[in-house]
Formats: sequence, structure tokens, C-alpha cells
Amino acid sequence: MVARKILESLDFTVAEAENGETALAKVLDLKPDVVLLDCNMPVKSGLEFLEELRRRSDIDQPAVVFCTTENDAVDIETALRGGANEYILKPYDRGILAGKFRQIGLL
Repeated sequence: MVARKILESLDFTVAEAENGETALAKVLDLKPDVVLLDCNMPVKSGLEFLEELRRRSDIDQPAVVFCTTENDAVDIETALRGGANEYILKPYDRGILAGKFRQIGLL
């Protein structure tokens, strides 16, 4: 809910998914410019989602900002090597999210 409010305040249209499998289906259907991806999701983890998304050659690839509570450098490196454009650590605020979106050219 916090992420939704922040994204809407930045003029993004927001769609949410309750798990990684549903998220992938929504990305394929809605073709968003960016995915704010939680590391810990049921059914399909954030990394599994990211790997499957990046294997797709039949869609325009959205930017992916990986969100995690893990500050382990290995986890962050794994996400970036897996195709994440950026990452943020939870908890985050509007300034942090806007800064990351600026870094990858979304704002």
C-alpha cells in the first residue's frame, strides 16, 4: 500500500499482484514500463520471476527495480546479474524510490 501511494504520487499507474506467477501474467498482459519487484513473494520468488521475465524475447522488457530487506551483497549482486536494473532496501520512502527511478531514466 505504501509503494502504491508513492508510485501514484509520481504519476505512475499501478497494478498489483499477490504472487510472482500472477505478477508475470500481469506484466505480459499490461506491458508496463517498470516493475517494482519484491524479493520475497509466494508461488514464484522475485528472482524466479526476474529470470523468467528476462528469458522472454517476445515482449519489450520493462525496467525492474528489485526490493529486498536483505542487505547481503551476494543477494543484491544476484538480482543485478539476473537482470534487475536497480535495487532498493526496505524500508524506503518517496525520495529513495524517485532517486532510483531517475537513475534508470524513468523520471
